[in-house]
Amino acid sequence: MNILVVEDEDDIRNLIKINLEDEGYNVFSACNGLEALKILKNESVNLILLDVMMPRLDGFNLLRKIREESTVLVIFLTARSDDMDKVLGLELGADDYLAKPFSMNELLARVKAQLRRNHEYTLPKQENKEIIEYGGLSIDKDCCCAYVSGETIVLNAKEYKLLLFLMENPKKVFTKKQLYNAVWDDDYYYDDNTVMVHISHLRNKIEIDPQNPEYIKTIRGIGYKLHKTGVL
Repeated sequence: MNILVVEDEDDIRNLIKINLEDEGYNVFSACNGLEALKILKNESVNLILLDVMMPRLDGFNLLRKIREESTVLVIFLTARSDDMDKVLGLELGADDYLAKPFSMNELLARVKAQLRRNHEYTLPKQENKEIIEYGGLSIDKDCCCAYVSGETIVLNAKEYKLLLFLMENPKKVFTKKQLYNAVWDDDYYYDDNTVMVHISHLRNKIEIDPQNPEYIKTIRGIGYKLHKTGVL
């Protein structure tokens, strides 16, 4: 597995690199966003550890450029713990974030978890083709493809798993924590902002009017459910 560490502080960057290499990963490193872009043009990378505050090109703007061409896994490393910064990172397409200072054990655990789940998502299915349908939504579990009214929609791994879980349990109400546990398979790092942002992304992709959703309904004070009026 190839990991790119983008961090402007030499000591932190080198420490992360050493620990990842001790775990058997092949590690590239960059001290700013422009250097990272050069590496990404020439190397295949499975996951990026991305600092937010960097000279020349910060982490947010670098992620915007990355998401124009790639769905590579991205974990933000940030000294800014403000919720709005976390939400912005997730909305831009980050898969996870870790606030500084962090323990190396936690960082390695998150890296392993993201790579494992992404591998499970992309693993070829061996079972017979299975289609799940609800209203105008459908999912082909054999190829991990999702459709709205027959049109393909592009989902990342977490969005796909979230939609699949809701479609397998229509009309059932789930709390944010239940959804997080089901999709992220991890209750230790639970943050309801993560679920809210991914629900928002899903609505933007499957709803005609995301502000007045037909499918994913908010149950105030509790959580969410998948339910379209008129669909059994």
